Amino acid sequence: MRLPWLSGILALILLGALAWYLAPLNPGILALQLAFTPRSFGDIIHLWSAQDLERYRAHLPMDFALILAYSVFGYSLAHRTSVFSGLTRFWSAFARWCLPVAGAFDAVENLLHAWLTEVPRFGVPLVYAVSASCSLTKWLLLAAFALLVAYAAARTET
Repeated sequence: MRLPWLSGILALILLGALAWYLAPLNPGILALQLAFTPRSFGDIIHLWSAQDLERYRAHLPMDFALILAYSVFGYSLAHRTSVFSGLTRFWSAFARWCLPVAGAFDAVENLLHAWLTEVPRFGVPLVYAVSASCSLTKWLLLAAFALLVAYAAARTET
């Protein structure tokens, strides 16, 4: 029963630390995550100073720790607690794998962003589209998990 708590608290601490560390970036990283084309990605990068770009690149290793923490949290919450016990077998399984799959998409996005921000790379539009698609999928899965938690909690209250 400790694993969901420990991984959840660790995920929140890492999320807060990364949000604080990346707060000076303007535009913020959400805009970069959803940049589907080389032009939109480049427009954001060119608004950042060299120090801003280095700040963004420096956060990526810690972001992998966040991915691991929230993936473990989601799986362990669904697998080791009764939070989703009132849901159908499909939705319980979906809840169990929702955050680990989101984490996998997040990891691909991070790897692509590390490569795309290393040097200007404009001749690979498909890579930008894949990176942004991974990010969008990650955010949709995170939102789906949050909605499932809210739904499960509402069902147990009635």
